[in-house]
Amino acid sequence: MTIYQKKVTLETDFSPMSVRGLLNHWLIPQKMQHFLRVDQNILVNGQYRAFNRFVEPGDQIDMTFSDVSVKTQEYDLDQAQLFTVLYEDADLLVVNKPAGIKTHPNRPHENGTLMNQVATYLAAQGKHAYMVHRIDLATSGAVMIGKTPIVIGILNRQLSQKTMARQYIAVVNDPQQLLLDHDTINFPIGIDPDNQRKRQADYINGLSAITHYQLLTRQNDTATLAVNLETGRTHQIRVHLAGIDHPILGDPLYNPSDTTSRLLLHGQTLRYTEPFTDHQRTVIAPLPTAFDPYLNQPQ
Repeated sequence: MTIYQKKVTLETDFSPMSVRGLLNHWLIPQKMQHFLRVDQNILVNGQYRAFNRFVEPGDQIDMTFSDVSVKTQEYDLDQAQLFTVLYEDADLLVVNKPAGIKTHPNRPHENGTLMNQVATYLAAQGKHAYMVHRIDLATSGAVMIGKTPIVIGILNRQLSQKTMARQYIAVVNDPQQLLLDHDTINFPIGIDPDNQRKRQADYINGLSAITHYQLLTRQNDTATLAVNLETGRTHQIRVHLAGIDHPILGDPLYNPSDTTSRLLLHGQTLRYTEPFTDHQRTVIAPLPTAFDPYLNQPQ
C-alpha cells in the first residue's frame, strides 16, 4: 500500500471552521475523509483533532492518505515530448497538447498519445500520470494531468461542480455574419447511428448539452468565438456549432468540404482552484499560429 502525505499551513486570512468543514471546503471525497478520521491520520499542529473542532489561521495540517481509490493506469512510455508544460507543481501539471495526437490510449499497449508522453516525463520524477480530462485528437490546448492520486477526486469534483472552467477558441463559418455577439446553444447530443465516430442532435435519447459562445472577431466569411462549456459531451462544441450552421473550419467530421489544414479549435484557458487551498489559478495555452489569419479585425 502506497502512503501519500500532504502538509498545509492555513493562511493568515483563513476563516476558522471545523476540521470537517475544512475537508469539505477542499472537496476531499468522503471516503478519504473517513479514513483520515478513523485512522486519526489528520494532525493539527502535530496532534489529532476531532472533526467537530475548529482550525485557525496559521495551523499546520498534516494528512496521511493510506487508502486512495484511484485506478492507476500504466502507460507505455513514449520518449517523444510533443507537448509543452504550461504550469507544474507538486500535485499536477497543465500541458499544451498539440493537434493530431490523442489524449489517451484506447487499447492496451497503445503508444503515441499525450498520456504516454507525459508518463515518460513524470517517470523521471518517480511519479505516475493520472488523467483528469481529455480533449479531441484534432483539438489543441490545455490539458490537466494529476501527479498524485490524492488530488484526482478533488479535481473531479471541481469539474462536476463547475468550479473548474475551460474556455476554447473556435473559428467558424459565418459568411452572412449571422452570429450574435453572444448566445447559448442548447440541444441534446447523441451518437450518429450511421457513423459511430460522430455525434448529432438527438431529442429522444441524447444527453443534455449546453454551450455558451461570445463573438471575438470577424474576418471575411469567418468568425472567431470564445466558447465555454456548461456540460462536457463528446464533440460538443463541434456538434453544437455545426448544428446552428456555423461549423468549425477544418473539421473533418462536421465540415468535411472545408479544406483548412487543421481543426481550428483550441483549449486556450483553464481555471481551477489549487487543491488544498483557496488559490484560483488561470493557465493559458497560447494560440497556435494557424489562428493568426482570423484574428486581425477585432469586433
